[in-house]
Amino acid sequence: MSKGAKIAAAAVVVVAAGAFVGARFLTPESAPEAVAPPVVRTEQPAAADIELFRSMTGTVEPSDSVYVIPKAAGEITAVYVKTGDYVTEGQLLCEIDTKQVDAARLQFEAAQIALKDANTNLERMRVLYGSGDISAQAFEQVESGAKSAQIQYDSAKLAYDYQVEFSSITAAISGKIESCTMEVHDMATQSSPLCVISSEGSKIVNFAVTEAILDNVKEGDTIRIEKAGSEYTGTVTDVNTMVDPATGLFKVKAAVEHGDALATGSMVKLYVTSDKADGVLTIPVDSVYYDNGKPYVYTFEDGVVHRTDVDTGISDASRMEIVSGLSASDWVITTWSPELYEGAPAVLEAAD
Repeated sequence: MSKGAKIAAAAVVVVAAGAFVGARFLTPESAPEAVAPPVVRTEQPAAADIELFRSMTGTVEPSDSVYVIPKAAGEITAVYVKTGDYVTEGQLLCEIDTKQVDAARLQFEAAQIALKDANTNLERMRVLYGSGDISAQAFEQVESGAKSAQIQYDSAKLAYDYQVEFSSITAAISGKIESCTMEVHDMATQSSPLCVISSEGSKIVNFAVTEAILDNVKEGDTIRIEKAGSEYTGTVTDVNTMVDPATGLFKVKAAVEHGDALATGSMVKLYVTSDKADGVLTIPVDSVYYDNGKPYVYTFEDGVVHRTDVDTGISDASRMEIVSGLSASDWVITTWSPELYEGAPAVLEAAD
């Protein structure tokens, strides 16, 4: 083949190859597949109550308890009760030899004799005065002596009765002997209780709250109490508005319903309201998102997604308070999808 023919043939090959490559790269790319809009569920904001609870501990005590303290010191000569016994009001608990009963008795007996003699003499002088044998002045002196003897008798009797009362220790209320330190031959003093009596049945729980919680705890409020797997209901009966200088907290008492099984002095777990919002606009807590700490939600309107900024309040495990940004007529998207953004199309999930 001639040199010119070879050159022509090579040119044809190059042109053909260029045409093939050009045809390949000039072929239009296939269009991307259309993405289906997300299917969403929606819910309108609803009015609800939100209440938050704070867990704390409390101490069980009887609703009424009496520390039995002798009014006079002396040796305990007899003990009639022990810890765990149930007693009735007025029941004899123990006897004390105060060393003063005998002295008071002797003074009382002496006053009895003096009064008897004074009254006998008065009757004798009354007869003489009636017959004119003594003067009015003399009779008045005898009469005054009888009155003085009566006063001395009354005073001696009162002192004796007091000493007898002091030596016989009785129960001031009906209930259970929670603790008892009395032993025969021990010395009873006015500085140490002999025993503690707790009233039967009703119990109270003592606990303390911070100033932040104090505003949410009021007399009549109901609290939940737990002990050893059992639940009890308590009612706040006393809220101390003066801070305890020892703890910096405020003391609160609550009566426990059907708390007979709770042991006096035992610790219980209880729940009090730490924050509360009544009848506020709420949405599911999982439908609220955050952008640099700013809360927002997605709403749905006419097939289009909108991002809406909101102001929120308190929330519990399921609901969040909406302070502003939504109304009860809005439809809030409650399902998540990566395709949610301002202006995105969306489809409502079919109702069951």
